[in-house]
Amino acid sequence: MARRWRFKGDGPIEVMRDTHGVPHVRVTTEADLYRGLGNCHAVDRALPMLLLRILGTGRGSEILEASDDMLASDRFFRRCNLAADVEQEVAKLGPDERVRAEAYCEGVNRALAERSPWELRLLGYIPRPWTLHDVVLMSRLAGFIGLAQSQGDSERLFLEMLHADVPRTHLAELFPGLFADADLDLLKRVTLGARLIPESVRWSTTLTRMVASNNWAVAPKKTRDGTAIGAYDPHLETNRLPPIWYEIVFDLPDRWCVAATMPGIPGLLFGRTNDLSWGATYTFMDAIDSWVEDCRDGQYRRTHDGTDHWEHFQTRTEVITRKRKPETTVTFYENEHGVLEGDPHVPGHYLTTCWASGAGTGAASLRSLFGILHAPNVTAGMELLGGVETAWNWVLADRQGNIGYQMSGRMPIRRDGWRGFVPQPGWDVANDWRGFVAARDLPREYNPERGFVATANEDLNHLGSVDPINMPMGPYRADRIAALLAARDDWTVDDCRVMQLDVHSRHADDFLAVLLPLLPDTPEATALRTWDRGYDLESRAATLFERFYRALLIDVFGATCGPDVMEFMINETGILTDFYYNFDRILLSAESVWYGPEGRDATWTRIAAQALPGPVRPWGDERQLVMKHLLLGGRLPRWLGFDHGPIPLRGNRATIHQGQIYRSGGRQTSFAPSLRIVTDLGTDEVHTAMAGGPSDRRFSRWYRTGIPDWIAGRLKPQRPSPK
Repeated sequence: MARRWRFKGDGPIEVMRDTHGVPHVRVTTEADLYRGLGNCHAVDRALPMLLLRILGTGRGSEILEASDDMLASDRFFRRCNLAADVEQEVAKLGPDERVRAEAYCEGVNRALAERSPWELRLLGYIPRPWTLHDVVLMSRLAGFIGLAQSQGDSERLFLEMLHADVPRTHLAELFPGLFADADLDLLKRVTLGARLIPESVRWSTTLTRMVASNNWAVAPKKTRDGTAIGAYDPHLETNRLPPIWYEIVFDLPDRWCVAATMPGIPGLLFGRTNDLSWGATYTFMDAIDSWVEDCRDGQYRRTHDGTDHWEHFQTRTEVITRKRKPETTVTFYENEHGVLEGDPHVPGHYLTTCWASGAGTGAASLRSLFGILHAPNVTAGMELLGGVETAWNWVLADRQGNIGYQMSGRMPIRRDGWRGFVPQPGWDVANDWRGFVAARDLPREYNPERGFVATANEDLNHLGSVDPINMPMGPYRADRIAALLAARDDWTVDDCRVMQLDVHSRHADDFLAVLLPLLPDTPEATALRTWDRGYDLESRAATLFERFYRALLIDVFGATCGPDVMEFMINETGILTDFYYNFDRILLSAESVWYGPEGRDATWTRIAAQALPGPVRPWGDERQLVMKHLLLGGRLPRWLGFDHGPIPLRGNRATIHQGQIYRSGGRQTSFAPSLRIVTDLGTDEVHTAMAGGPSDRRFSRWYRTGIPDWIAGRLKPQRPSPK
């Protein structure tokens, strides 16, 4: 794979790799910047780009394999129909945006014409050219999978527990304030079909899931050198090669940019320019809603002025071609609330579901991401990034010393009293969406007096005039970050690097405050009492505590839901990965109906006596991760080098350096810092580490160049090239 190459756009486009394989692209026009980006994406990451397009359009059975899992994936993406109105979005692009997006596609297609991935050639697949249609589709896919797997999981869990006759008193503690006005009797009459998102989709290595992340910015008054610092580390699945992110450096005559990008999208998603740095975490905005539809004879009921009317669904028929198997025909029933989960010809109540960013989006997001290259300061950056149509927490810092936070995403305007968590009667037009909340009303913050801004997927509703979040992650990471930033006024880049590696658990602090007084004088109790609450690889106390915590979850919630259900939820789903705090509030409460007559302290004492004794291995022995090739992972002998590992992963669900490893959909998955970025705005350097290398080619020298630094917690400097 070439170390340097040139080609012609508006002017000469020069690409040269540094010693880490990161491409540095020198151009004279902005259109050529995106030509260079597209070309580098397709040179180094054509395989994940093409696989994502294949899966996102529901063609996996036709091109990849004809398994039942792949058919479920194709059904799901045909159901979503994320490309339905893409042409209308393309038409919304302004002249400048269209030039940049088309230039990106030209760069991609230049590389694809020279070489396509051998893995796909073996399957007989010849890729069609990359188009603006694909650019818009990729922008939707990037925001959709994380949302569908998190918010959708929690809402579905509520419905399944309701159908399992979990008492209302118990549900009220687990989902506080989220269903006070709901008609639970109606919801219990709803026919729940197969899970909305099949496991084959939810945990595919090809699909990006970005949920838990950290980012913060420190104002000059709290840094050693009196300049702002930005620190960003998105947490997502790290047990895949190549990684999701792609690093690149751009040099224009009067601008430079060090960026983390996502192949397939011409956007500078995380980055630093002459003037500004920015990064994002996922915000748990509820932008996906469901309605209960009363159906019969292929129709659904609507009530207008007190009179019922029956209206016909729109029908959409999709034919799924399958390799060496008969094709499958699927019919979807749609109305203004989305796609029906059931057959309306069979009388009953079914759900329709709609994602706010699933249609009518793409052009505005591209406009924002194109504009960020020229944003002169945090104020301009917040204005631009607030226009991104999917849900993110953006943290920014600029050379003038300003810092800020802005949430983005399309939050539906709902009727008063409905927060979106529980499905509402679809026949009542009062439950229809009424547009979307303006970005200026979403949570945001500029130059706070405390001298820093930080987000870690927690509840940030207090920073806006609306409440977009109803199921946040726990506050443990956010509280730890805030406490560390507040404690000193001499922060440096290296201090932020060290903080990104922090594995102290405030979650363990809270639980041990209750547990330790209950323990007898045993070796296990001594280990927990002397534990620093750190999830270091050598810690045996971390393993001991997690043993107790797991047993407590299964015992307390299994008494009502069934221990097998809790075992499955912990072992084979992401529920306890994302929404452990809802369970923690109950476990820590001195008075909860979930404990029954035994009470909290007696329950904890009993569980500790049962769970703590026995041999204990170091935490690192419990957390072994294999980074697998996204298409051939686990299918070839390890010595061929497509997979890497096993490697130990420090941290847990509630530490700044998050380190979660578990199984879901029948395979191992993980959440950890996939990318680390720290930059001092007083310099022209950006310090980064990535969980993998630039190339998706196994036999490239840059296939996994970043892994040693990523494991060791080292950062490499990136800077604009000398003029």
